[in-house]
Amino acid sequence: MRTITTTQELADYCQEAAGQPYVTVDTEFLRERTYYSKLCLVQLAMPGTTDDNAVLVDPLADGLSLDPLMTLFRDESVVKVFHAARQDLEIFYIDHGVIPQPMFDTQVAAMVCGFGEQVGYETLVKRIARAGLDKSSRFTDWSRRPLSEAQKTYALADVTHLRQIYEFLAAKLDETGRHRWVEEEIALLTAPETYVTRPEDAWKRIKTRSSSPRFLAIVRELARFRETYAQERNIPRNRVMKDDALVELASTKPQTTEDLGRSRLLLREARRGDIADGILAAVKAGLDCPKDDLPQPDLSRDKLQVNPALADLLRVLLKAKTESAGVASKLIAPAADLDAIAAGLRDVAALRGWRKEVFGDDALKLCDGRIALAAKGKSVRVIEL
Repeated sequence: MRTITTTQELADYCQEAAGQPYVTVDTEFLRERTYYSKLCLVQLAMPGTTDDNAVLVDPLADGLSLDPLMTLFRDESVVKVFHAARQDLEIFYIDHGVIPQPMFDTQVAAMVCGFGEQVGYETLVKRIARAGLDKSSRFTDWSRRPLSEAQKTYALADVTHLRQIYEFLAAKLDETGRHRWVEEEIALLTAPETYVTRPEDAWKRIKTRSSSPRFLAIVRELARFRETYAQERNIPRNRVMKDDALVELASTKPQTTEDLGRSRLLLREARRGDIADGILAAVKAGLDCPKDDLPQPDLSRDKLQVNPALADLLRVLLKAKTESAGVASKLIAPAADLDAIAAGLRDVAALRGWRKEVFGDDALKLCDGRIALAAKGKSVRVIEL
């Protein structure tokens, strides 16, 4: 089991990999104590049936540079294969400004090929590679050195079985002509914008019960402060304040440190010092925000006039079409999108791209009364009118 600890070793391996059609990639990282993920290990494997051409790369080794790997990631003649790639890609983009191209995500491909919703790697290993995985090392501390043999075995399995899974799914996509479907999904994963977190937009991820613009202005300023503070110090945002504490503060509008001391949910260390000062300044900024700059909640979908009968028919149609196509239904349209279509909205993902071919075209016909649904036994048929 080979571990690369020098830049020259990595350069030699990547040069060899550059002559291959693909390379499988995985990472191990820590994020519990930091805002940004700390990369602790990179696993790589070239095509083959043995572990001879699979390696572990130790980014924590003194003097090792990942520049040769970034060069390989930019090499468009080699497909970089991941499973559930989002967190891996975020690490490489944040740390090095590189997103591997071209890239293939076996989780996305598996959903397109009928393996269910958000299918896990272990499931694919069992069903495609006919092997088992020892998951005992999954939650170990990957930053500690030396790595145990169990850790190394676990980590390497994440790229060696991935070769067989990739080849199987790629062949399945060739057979069904669905490569374009996967490429549309991967385009979102490989867009740099996906991995940019802007403090001014952080409030949009926070669930609130009130839609008062003034309340939302305070939420926005508190979330902006929390995100900026966490990014600058590379600490988890929940170490600054948790969402429920943030919403509480937006409601109580504290003016002084004594007011902060009465908070039920705020962490003790956030009631004084830089965090306390930042919270009070954020609350004041929200209260002083001019009317024209107050955030406006998006209530468009809350006020939709949904035809419940049509929404139910769309659910039946979606189930029938996805079962027929062998595609995970949630990949096509979540329930909220079906309600939006039933209410007359047309700027919906299910009505664009490959989803339109599988479901969207017939969904629009159903809405217009141009098709009907008929049930026979356990199956549903689409009838042209």
